Amino acid sequence: MSRTLNVAMIGGGFMGKAHAMAYAAMPMFFWPAPAIPVRKVVVDVTDELADEGRRRYGFEESSSDWRAVVRRPDIDVVDIVTPNDSHAPIAVAAAEAGKHIICEKPLARTGDEAKTMLDAVRRAGVIHMVAFNYRRTPAVALARKYIEEGRIGEIRNFRGTYLQDWSADPDSPLSWRFQKKIAGSGSIGDIGTHVVDLARYLVGEIAEVSALVRTYNKTRPIQSGGLDKLGAAEKNAGVERAEVDVDDEVVTLLKFADGAIGSLEVTRNAYGRNNFITFEIHGTKGSIAFNYERRDELQVMFADDPADARGFRTVYTGPAHPYGSGLWPIPALGIGYSETKIVECYDFFSAIASGKQPSPDFEDGYRIARVADALIDSGESGGWVKVRE
Repeated sequence: MSRTLNVAMIGGGFMGKAHAMAYAAMPMFFWPAPAIPVRKVVVDVTDELADEGRRRYGFEESSSDWRAVVRRPDIDVVDIVTPNDSHAPIAVAAAEAGKHIICEKPLARTGDEAKTMLDAVRRAGVIHMVAFNYRRTPAVALARKYIEEGRIGEIRNFRGTYLQDWSADPDSPLSWRFQKKIAGSGSIGDIGTHVVDLARYLVGEIAEVSALVRTYNKTRPIQSGGLDKLGAAEKNAGVERAEVDVDDEVVTLLKFADGAIGSLEVTRNAYGRNNFITFEIHGTKGSIAFNYERRDELQVMFADDPADARGFRTVYTGPAHPYGSGLWPIPALGIGYSETKIVECYDFFSAIASGKQPSPDFEDGYRIARVADALIDSGESGGWVKVRE
């Protein structure tokens, strides 16, 4: 019989919806579950919003006082799905209270801030994870399997993108994601860190970067209400505007610690691109390509194929592939964003049950934050910047 673990989810926005769904669905997909998540209490900025989250997401209780909640002896897991500026204080308090922690990405606004979180969980000896869920896509995990098996040989090059268009309209609202004091950075932290995580997961540590960083829309309309409103949610032409002080786009060259090279392009201003996460990896024995908008597919080419079969082939992920036994019984039946969160939940609760740290953990989140720091520094200096240890 799987044990139960009481979850306190801090934050009730759209990421709260994704996490709550994963807590409900994980045991349905991965049975017997390593542990059963109990949606115990949801916390939001007001009692009214918290109670709405309780009813909507199926939690037993609600609160507007996260500090009191993380100290409760009946809470086992603290789930941080708040804006970036509150990640560190919540995580440090939760660690000091002995709670296992999962935190949405990016781990923190800066590498120094991430280090305080890493130090806290290490002192406490708790399980900790950063929610870079895209690596849980079965096709991405399959790419990792091929690489670990040596199927494409020694990696020479990584090319990654994350392109969106939700902030291309200059009249879309001034979300907290456009404010440095809250977000830390713009496209770099918000979406670029996802591809940095994929690059580290598949290739290895990034040692040095040379980046171009741009902010296109210098002001945006002040949004009404306190909820995070992305670009498609409302348009606010003709109202008071405020400054945008984070990046809209970064394009960078990469040097990996093991000698591989690469590039990365990230923007939230690419009209026509919705959630265009891609990577292509070239090795001495073959290549791998992936596009998240076709996430059931992995493109592979092996150099030892016969001459009349050389070229990319499509592998449709299913039961034979990573996580396939717990998801859908037919290849290409359809893997969505929600399934990546379910798998993430499974891996996190498996780590708690086994007492072994999952990946990516807070150390990974810290190293990714250092890469983000280097991208910002390089954008300002115009030269190569080494990633700090």
